[in-house]
Amino acid sequence: MTDTEGRSSFVVKAFAWAGLLGPALALAADTPPIAIVIHGGAGVINRSEMTPARELEYKAGLEAARDAGYAVLERGGSALDAVTAAVHSMEDNPLFNAGKGAVLNHLGVAELDSSIMDGKTLRAGAVAGVQHVKNPVELARAVMEKSPHVLIAGAGAEEFALEQGLTMVPNSYFRTEPRVRALEKALRNTNPGSALNMSAPAAGLDDAKGTVGAVALDRDGNLAAATSTGGMTNKRPGRIGDSPLIGAGTYANNASCAVSATGDGEFFIRAVVAHDVCALVEYKRLPLDAAAKEVIHTKIESMHATGGVIALDTSGHIVMDFNSEGMFRASRDSLGRRDVAIYGNR
Repeated sequence: MTDTEGRSSFVVKAFAWAGLLGPALALAADTPPIAIVIHGGAGVINRSEMTPARELEYKAGLEAARDAGYAVLERGGSALDAVTAAVHSMEDNPLFNAGKGAVLNHLGVAELDSSIMDGKTLRAGAVAGVQHVKNPVELARAVMEKSPHVLIAGAGAEEFALEQGLTMVPNSYFRTEPRVRALEKALRNTNPGSALNMSAPAAGLDDAKGTVGAVALDRDGNLAAATSTGGMTNKRPGRIGDSPLIGAGTYANNASCAVSATGDGEFFIRAVVAHDVCALVEYKRLPLDAAAKEVIHTKIESMHATGGVIALDTSGHIVMDFNSEGMFRASRDSLGRRDVAIYGNR
């Protein structure tokens, strides 16, 4: 939250307490804050490919996911339910690299990863390398709530999904024409596993690294975070990035913050990005925006990597920070904030 937003919030509450804005607004001022922040991936977002019509499509998709999560919070639902709803929405939208529309590995197969974490209890669940689960975030949550484990991968995860009655689909369900073209382009230009070569040609909208994620704060003051991805185009079969790793791509703790990360996964794993942001808040007492800046603009940049984070604390402070050209993102809170952006500050 900016200083201006903070002052505006104080003014609204002051007038509400004085009874100058009516009893309804006075009641709203005393209601605990709710908020949700989402992202649809960060990285090289080629402006030449972002036509006005396509930009509107992306923003509509972000707004739909954000509002799906916010509706849960608004009716008194939990932060866990809110992040699940928001990520589920993006997994169903073929524009984003998660669920339907996920990028393809070297063999042309979609392999999906997801994770979720409850800031109140520190419970977490994650899945990696699933190929037939329609909504991996639902499976990650089932792992958290209905198994003694945190992370289940591959065939074992899919067997568990069947046991839980989750919707299964053929792998072809995830394939889209743009992702097929992106793989064909990658196969012409690179070898599998060479995506870490920072001198590789810049990716376009359809073959950029990407992830989707959400963080939320509910009326009870609880935080949650969730992340889902198809990984990177032309990845080696079996490659797992930061998204399903608790502490790297996802972390939530009511004592600090909730974070979902997106970017160069191999570097985000080594930097333990999501937990690092929360640790700076909890132990070093940094403001949330300063903690995110320290991790993204100092630690990650020193590793010559790019990406970003969305973050939220129990006071409702919202952060969406990145060092890449853009990050698909949106937020909404009970103080009236409602935004969506792709580049810089728009």
